[in-house]
Amino acid sequence: MTDRLAPGDTAPDFTLTADTGEQLTLSDLRGRKVIVYFYPAAMTPGCSKQACDFTDSLDSLRGAGYEVLGISKDAPSKLAKFRERDALTLTLLSDADLGVHRAYGAYGTKKLYGKDVEGVIRSTFVVDEDGKVEVAQYNVKATGHVAKLRRELGLASDV
Repeated sequence: MTDRLAPGDTAPDFTLTADTGEQLTLSDLRGRKVIVYFYPAAMTPGCSKQACDFTDSLDSLRGAGYEVLGISKDAPSKLAKFRERDALTLTLLSDADLGVHRAYGAYGTKKLYGKDVEGVIRSTFVVDEDGKVEVAQYNVKATGHVAKLRRELGLASDV
């Protein structure tokens, strides 16, 4: 099993392809806070709910200095369909070989219906302006997660 990241760790840098076909490198975002979240599969009910929640909060998150990156193993073309179908405005990145998932401890053994299976562990990280992990959350719930994260970050709710 991959080691999990903890607050204070240096966030593993990465360069991944976005749904737009552009390359994005985490270290290029130094000086900003970045929420990096890993989800199992685009266009599934839970992942759609989570992505829509992030999209709904994106303006206020950006206003508070946060950028949001959603990472899955889906191909950029599928991510583009996901963005279009659900009117998503956050950045979606493809990690087809799961290398970044593994570097963050977001892929490995997890419980699914009481059985141990290998797969994507729904996880969220907040990376500070210096590239350090500020928050590391594993096995997060798709529904209600964004509101919970906002509370933990001390951000008022979008009401």
